[in-house]
Amino acid sequence: MHKANRQTLAVSGALASLLFLGGCGAEEASTTTPAATATQDTAEADERVADAEAKATEAEDRATEAEQRAEEAEERIAELEAEAEAKADAEAEAEAKAADEAEADTEVVAEPEPEPEPEVPEPKANSGQSSMSLSQQNALGSARDYLEYTAFSRTGLIEQLEFEGYSNADATAAVDSLNTDYNAQAAKAAQDYLDYSSFSRSGLIEQLMFEGYTAEQATYGVDQTGL
Repeated sequence: MHKANRQTLAVSGALASLLFLGGCGAEEASTTTPAATATQDTAEADERVADAEAKATEAEDRATEAEQRAEEAEERIAELEAEAEAKADAEAEAEAKAADEAEADTEVVAEPEPEPEPEVPEPKANSGQSSMSLSQQNALGSARDYLEYTAFSRTGLIEQLEFEGYSNADATAAVDSLNTDYNAQAAKAAQDYLDYSSFSRSGLIEQLMFEGYTAEQATYGVDQTGL
């Protein structure tokens, strides 16, 4: 009776061991496939993150270029203001010197004072400018300074004036009063880009459109470079 029980227990133990090993194998087999799937999903997610980071970097580069151009324009305006101030000082000094010389001549020989010439009103350079407010006239002066330094699209110049603190209405009125040839501005901007970097034809057209030029203006500008 004891032998029969021990044999039964031995067989039961062996069966239990086989079932346990079989269960472990099934568990290992069942966990292999989800892990591989998770690895593949992670790789795809990494690729998407890399693409997003590349696009963000490109956008940051464009924003940096725009900021750099704005800083250069501000520096140029400061230079123009300094030159104007120096010129005004020189003119004032010349007038003072001329006044001193005239006074000295008068002391030596008293000459009769000439009759004053009748005042002739100066013609207005721009009849539309007289109807502009003081703020719009200031915006107009700033717009001219910017265009003397570098090329701008219509929307780009309006945005630059708004960045300087002018309202959209004043900036728009000032820019539209200039009658600027934006095809020529696009050609100048396209050449400026090619002077310091390489572009494909379509890439340069897209860059000009990003700056605010219309598709027709951008295409015309790139055509003038021969690209």
